[in-house]
Amino acid sequence: MNFDAIDTKLLELLQNDAKQTTKQLSLKLNLSVTAVYERIKKLEREGVIEKQVVLLNRNKIGKAFVVFCHLKLMQHTKEFISQFEREVVKLNEVLECFHVSGDYDYILKICVENMEEYREFMVTKLTTLQHIGSTHSTFMIGEVKNTTVYTL
Repeated sequence: MNFDAIDTKLLELLQNDAKQTTKQLSLKLNLSVTAVYERIKKLEREGVIEKQVVLLNRNKIGKAFVVFCHLKLMQHTKEFISQFEREVVKLNEVLECFHVSGDYDYILKICVENMEEYREFMVTKLTTLQHIGSTHSTFMIGEVKNTTVYTL
């Protein structure tokens, strides 16, 4: 989708702080409050803006231990893939799950309190899912970049 300069600036402003009021945005964009409101509604209708959320500091909520778990299924049948995907989305510890190419089938981003909680998650939840052939865990040492902002 092509955006004009105002839509691009509006999306940039919203990505950096979605709590801004339409009045605050109108002052930054030199538009009326109504015009800003209508542009936001249009972007929502067209699916450009999916939802607005609050981002939590994982260190302050006891979820600072970040693990990237590479997972391989036993077979690549449609049934195995569908069943795994239906089950993995139910696991609250899994924040992101990507079906990928390469040596592994999936990469999961898992956030828990510590190594003990991760071990418990692996033993009681993840490895109890059917059709998992193998897993490989990589632990985050430090965060270099973490953004939700797309450059348009």
